[in-house]
Amino acid sequence: MHNLRIFILLPFFILVSSCSTQEAAKKGAFFQWFEYQGRDSFYDENQLMDNEYFNPILSGFYPDPSVCKKGEDYFLVTSTFSFFPGVPVFHSTDLVNWKQIGHVLDRPSQLDITDQEISEGIFAPAISYNSHNDTFYMVTTFVGGNGNFLVKAKDPAGPWSDPIFIPEVPGIDPSLFFDDDGRAWIVNNGDPEGDPIYPGHKAIWIQEYDVEKDEMTGPRKMIVDGGHDISEKPIWIEGPHIYKVNGYYYLMAAEGGTAENHSEVIFRSRNVTGPYETFADNPILTQRNLPNDRENPVTSTGHADLIKFEDGSWWAVFLGCRPYLENHYNTGRETFLLPVSWTDGWPVILEPGKEVPLKVKSSHQLNEKQEGDFGLSGNFTIRDEFEDDSLALYWNFIRTPQNDWYDLEEGSLRLDFRGVTMREKKNPAFIGRRQQHKNFIATTEVTIASPNAGNRAGLVCFRTEANNYFLGVNFEHGELIAFVEKTTIRQGTPEKKRLAMKKTGLGADDSILLRVEGNGAFLDFSISEDHQNWEPLAEGQDASYLSTATAGGFVGTYIGMYAEGNE
Repeated sequence: MHNLRIFILLPFFILVSSCSTQEAAKKGAFFQWFEYQGRDSFYDENQLMDNEYFNPILSGFYPDPSVCKKGEDYFLVTSTFSFFPGVPVFHSTDLVNWKQIGHVLDRPSQLDITDQEISEGIFAPAISYNSHNDTFYMVTTFVGGNGNFLVKAKDPAGPWSDPIFIPEVPGIDPSLFFDDDGRAWIVNNGDPEGDPIYPGHKAIWIQEYDVEKDEMTGPRKMIVDGGHDISEKPIWIEGPHIYKVNGYYYLMAAEGGTAENHSEVIFRSRNVTGPYETFADNPILTQRNLPNDRENPVTSTGHADLIKFEDGSWWAVFLGCRPYLENHYNTGRETFLLPVSWTDGWPVILEPGKEVPLKVKSSHQLNEKQEGDFGLSGNFTIRDEFEDDSLALYWNFIRTPQNDWYDLEEGSLRLDFRGVTMREKKNPAFIGRRQQHKNFIATTEVTIASPNAGNRAGLVCFRTEANNYFLGVNFEHGELIAFVEKTTIRQGTPEKKRLAMKKTGLGADDSILLRVEGNGAFLDFSISEDHQNWEPLAEGQDASYLSTATAGGFVGTYIGMYAEGNE
């Protein structure tokens, strides 16, 4: 009889155990999909003809571009500051249509950003290819960390090596140049010899790099003091690159700071270590002194890199910004592309007084967009159903994840409820993508499977710990509440301020749609309980609160999925 009782009760225990396991698996916030749609009017109103392309070629927060080539393949990287993984790597065969193929710094052993500010971290990565040992190099600065370092790889898609730090090189913005004889040189921004003679007085230095030993060698030498004309007190000479063309070594660098006075200047010498002469018609790229009321303005242009295409033409990638109001922009510093002309042996990216065009005619045949391109230029719609085993390459974390707090399961993205918030200088349960347009719609579907009062999840527009919006849901007294919050500063500490709230009448097993719509200077937040009809929750919110002009720093706005709570 005892054995019979066990036999009868066994299915019940199996059922209970199965239910318990399923309940445990259902803890967290589940996002069924996420969709981003760009809606800038310029790209709708201007159709591309044959061999035309839109600027920027990488829209959204992709600053400080650096480019190199191997054969007929081109590779480009940009800065990521305190977002992880660090330094996206893109591939192209025509310099216009790019596809991300990985990240340079995708392991915590390479990049452990734990308590850096959002605009610290990885500055100005420079990618180079050394044909003498068939190796790619990326050299950069870890601001707020251990300074300048390089990594290397045989395949730019990775894996890349762990960092090789070069403490002998102070300052920022190192770049590697490989000469015809196989010798390598690092140029970078640093303090001038002696005391600076005015605020922003910097210099460009050069030192040889031993490729065999992976270490610096020989003396350091200052090759540019101040900038193109020190009598004008130019500020922040930085972002240097060296090129060898027709027996000359050309040194190009940014100057004027990263705001509206940003520019690019050029020097040349018969010897890699100088002395360098300055181009009489510098700068070779800037948008300063142009009318503020011009249509479709691009500002803050600079931090360029040059590349020679296979047909012999020269091109420049550089950063710029697209403001929607005065100098407010949420898309951050973006990557643009323009052809380079040569005048009396000097390269010019854009003649003085000319505006950066948003539509450009290429001198060579452009290819079709690469398979797997997830939208980088013009208007596009990207929808992620979370059906793959890993996150798409455009998703990022805030700082380096220290543990596993997310999972992809059964066609959804699950985020754990953690006691870490986006208002702290930590690694919250946030997975976001760049805002790439002035006008956009971002939508997601979310279910809270752990209906505790402190568990909150939804969409976040994030700029810094102190500048963000949260369209979220949580349970209060057993009811699903939708709300909009804005993070503000009180007595020096970020805290949440509720802007709107609505009781939905939905239960723990019900999903809700959340939508944020950006229209230049304004943000509209809305919800859909029935997945068909939209109900405004907070309209006309100040988007400039997320802009560089208001929030400061060097990054752009991220939009993504977020959870915080007690489990």
